[in-house]
Amino acid sequence: MSKKTAKKLVIANWKMNPVLEKDAEKLFKSVVKGVHALKNTEVVVCPPFIYFDKLKKVSKKINLGAQDAFFGDRGPFTGEVSGEMLENIGIKYVILGHSERRALGEENLLINKKLKGVLSSGLIPILCVGDEERDVNHEYFNFIKTQIEEGLNGINKDLLSKVVIAYEPIWALSTTLGRKDATPADSYEMNIFIKKIISDKFGVKTEMPRILYGGSVSEKNILDFIINGGIDGVLVGGASLDSKKFLEIIKIVETQKNEIN
Repeated sequence: MSKKTAKKLVIANWKMNPVLEKDAEKLFKSVVKGVHALKNTEVVVCPPFIYFDKLKKVSKKINLGAQDAFFGDRGPFTGEVSGEMLENIGIKYVILGHSERRALGEENLLINKKLKGVLSSGLIPILCVGDEERDVNHEYFNFIKTQIEEGLNGINKDLLSKVVIAYEPIWALSTTLGRKDATPADSYEMNIFIKKIISDKFGVKTEMPRILYGGSVSEKNILDFIINGGIDGVLVGGASLDSKKFLEIIKIVETQKNEIN
């Protein structure tokens, strides 16, 4: 679990936005224009599938990621897109197991199959995990443990460094009814716990995945999370749809020391 120097990650999850291609292009161009010679930070934008072709032509300064991928490489799977297809068009990252996908019925077994398929295609999976509530009996630890152990089941330990884990507390998301603010202390606690789960499962000498935070990240709270949250970057939702806010987040992350925890 030693520290190492590496770039931090700032990942934009546009979800099912924007509706029009011209708006997607405008947003992407605004981000590209505002990103200048980053040394400590890698920026990734994950738009809807249909915008990949247009955005790839705008700039290669920012990597593109997908919001999901299927576990097979081809076949009779209507509506699905494989990791191999994504890799062939230059996509680098894939979000897997996002809380909104889990809410639609995705379970750990399926997410694990997707993660294996993404890795075999040469892509970098972003495995999302998150607790629904912080109960007084601390059962949320077991919830996260199960998500990680089952999500990474059967993965070669030598491939773990190619995986990114994004902790997104569902109780802190802007779309959650009665949401509460997560603190950097919450993030730090979970960061340590996730690393313990991985070292227990794969061995203490295992090279750790990068661990991100993704719960209502904004330009107002990002500095505190980067300094005190023990994280290697952030997965940004709503704020990534506002180029000014997203660029401010990137700017703040870039100004911090690029020491991976």
